[in-house]
Amino acid sequence: MQKRIAILGSTGSIGTQALEVISQHPDLFEVEVLTALNNVDLLIEQSIRYKPNTVVIGNENHYEQVKSALENHPIKVYCGTDAIAQVCGFDSVDMVLTAMVGFSGLKPTIEAIRAGKSIALANKETLVVAGELIMKEAEANRVPIIPVDSEHSAIYQCLVGEGNNPIEKIILTASGGPFREWDLKDLEKVSPDQALRHPNWCMGPKITIDSATLMNKGLEVIEARWLFGVGPDEIEVVVHPQSIIHSMVQFTDGSIKAQMGLPDMRLPIQYAFSYPHRFESDFERFDFLKHSSLTFERPDTKIFRNLALSYEALRKGGNWPCILNAANEIAVEAFLKEKIGFLQIPDVIEETLNRSTHIKAPELEDYFNSDLQARRVAQEQI
Repeated sequence: MQKRIAILGSTGSIGTQALEVISQHPDLFEVEVLTALNNVDLLIEQSIRYKPNTVVIGNENHYEQVKSALENHPIKVYCGTDAIAQVCGFDSVDMVLTAMVGFSGLKPTIEAIRAGKSIALANKETLVVAGELIMKEAEANRVPIIPVDSEHSAIYQCLVGEGNNPIEKIILTASGGPFREWDLKDLEKVSPDQALRHPNWCMGPKITIDSATLMNKGLEVIEARWLFGVGPDEIEVVVHPQSIIHSMVQFTDGSIKAQMGLPDMRLPIQYAFSYPHRFESDFERFDFLKHSSLTFERPDTKIFRNLALSYEALRKGGNWPCILNAANEIAVEAFLKEKIGFLQIPDVIEETLNRSTHIKAPELEDYFNSDLQARRVAQEQI
């Protein structure tokens, strides 16, 4: 039987690559739902090509345009962020790929889990913001969460077949971004255009800036804590500029397992869709003879402070990671609009953490309130 997939955020980098994967295996996967926030033209183009049963445009101002463009096709069209969450529970959906950007992915992911849908998780902020709540919901509803991030997919793959063998530590690799060898004086003059030039990966603007500041790795540290049940002292980050080893697991006997491959997000996407099976692909293969040197470095958390702030938020717990994430989203947006400098991004985040209310054991509504409060505090600084 074909696996019917809802893609939340189909017009983004992960969403478009997911559709490529589905195109390669039309006998195995079927597009059931497509959603986007604002990219109307691409959403319409995808809908006509892949013929999903349902399409949702998050920005209600674009509803009439989408509905008109698809009126001659057998596709149901809805609008609004509530509709994005609601379609996750449709009986016709087998798996939900959450590829929305930022905090917006939280509510749809919860709805999908409560509806018993398998989750292919590409929206790391969901676990950053409310990891404990999400994992409890997944356990209660017996829902598998299969990570799509290349690093967490690598760890997930390394753990297959290991049963309950105890983990000594998880080793997350980071490319280091475009400014790996820059000093503080150079970073003062960084422009958004420079920061958007990632050396290895093709990603959306927000995650690319996060990679440049190492916040992306900080968020991944928090996400790994919940996905794999390890503490902050059991998660190590190493800079690996070649991005060939996607992450590693060290066991208590000292053995280390690594997952390797060329930088290509289609591989972890396909793995999440096909798990526990591996399907053939035409992706480029890694050749050891063409990559004779793989190097590793310690991240500089004094220059790239976002990584240190992420560990701090994880250790404090409660709603602190939620506040960290919200402040970062505001700061990155401000940097992209050239309202603040590159080095001011961690300044905004740290001050927002200092000025926000800490809740040790937040409920779901607390996360939404904390997010709003943190955004307001961050915006006041900008």
